[in-house]
Amino acid sequence: MKRACVSVTNDLATDQRVLKVCDFLTRLGFQVTLIGTKKPTSFPFRHSKFKTFRFNMLFRKGFLFYAEYNLKLFLFLLFRRCSLLVSNDLDTLLPNYMVSGLRSIPMVYDSHEYFLGSTEIANRRLVKKIWAMIEGAIFPRLKSIITVNHSIADLYEKDYGKRPEVVRNLPKRYKIKENLSREKLGLPSDKKIIIMQGGAINIDRGAEELIHAMKPQYGIENTELYFIGSGDVWEQIKELTRDLHLDRKVHFLPRMPYARMMEYTSLCDLGITLDKPVSLNYKYSLPNKLFDYMAAGIPVLASPMVEVKKIIDTYQIGMCIESHEPRMIAEKINTMLSDPKQIRKWKRNALKTARELCWENEEKVLARVYEKFI
Repeated sequence: MKRACVSVTNDLATDQRVLKVCDFLTRLGFQVTLIGTKKPTSFPFRHSKFKTFRFNMLFRKGFLFYAEYNLKLFLFLLFRRCSLLVSNDLDTLLPNYMVSGLRSIPMVYDSHEYFLGSTEIANRRLVKKIWAMIEGAIFPRLKSIITVNHSIADLYEKDYGKRPEVVRNLPKRYKIKENLSREKLGLPSDKKIIIMQGGAINIDRGAEELIHAMKPQYGIENTELYFIGSGDVWEQIKELTRDLHLDRKVHFLPRMPYARMMEYTSLCDLGITLDKPVSLNYKYSLPNKLFDYMAAGIPVLASPMVEVKKIIDTYQIGMCIESHEPRMIAEKINTMLSDPKQIRKWKRNALKTARELCWENEEKVLARVYEKFI
């Protein structure tokens, strides 16, 4: 049996894209080992279809984290029985590429974002220069490259003259559970519920403005806001909620397994995604939550990022904001929730679209990439 080593820098448990790729490789006949990291907050994690391995890290972030991880990954891959390497994102690329060359093992690079355009390194010139040197030295030499949407594929083609295959991070076809009720999940049955979910509710994702939009003066009545997930600003937005005395209207649920999260999402009235175009990575992003909302059959209110707006306009599944000003966000929420007929139409469109925009269709592109390694 062929063996594939798939590497990421996260803790594996909630990386739906990578888990779906590993499942796909298993069905192709590979024995898969998924490699990541273990953090104090990590869920216990095992998978029934493939092996997992998580490094215990001395360092949690920054240069020392990446240096430690890259060294450990290099040594792990160097001595691991393997016939295919799969590198996810620029922060795993160097050790995979080095081992691929040293051991003549084929490699696939799956870039989940435009890494050099991320907000985390935008104002860190030295850090960005180092990552740019790594990408610039390796990317033009890669033979099998995947990325998450056409806008990012355009950027890579412009930078390096090589166009990656596009595999969007769409959810699997999701069947909404029957007999699911708000009461069973502790949700209010007499109010409208709006939701922002995600494992990366970070700065410039619009969470702060959304909380401000819930202030009484903006007129969102009989409605509660739920956040599900985690992120860099998680504690700050909880503190903001307390400072604004919105504890009864704004609620926080911790990161949870995907299936459980989707139970909550399917019982909501409106899904929110409000990324700001502060970097190329955000400008051309296609957030997972957009497709999760569709799969759950709820309409979407979004910021007009290039790829997001294209989906919303094409499939008529919701509306876009014109501004991140809280008053304007509140007006859009009220407009959407006050039109039951339009809500029903958006919901029908969302469920219909979810049957088309699903992982099962994206796997056709994956097959073109990976079948040559069987």
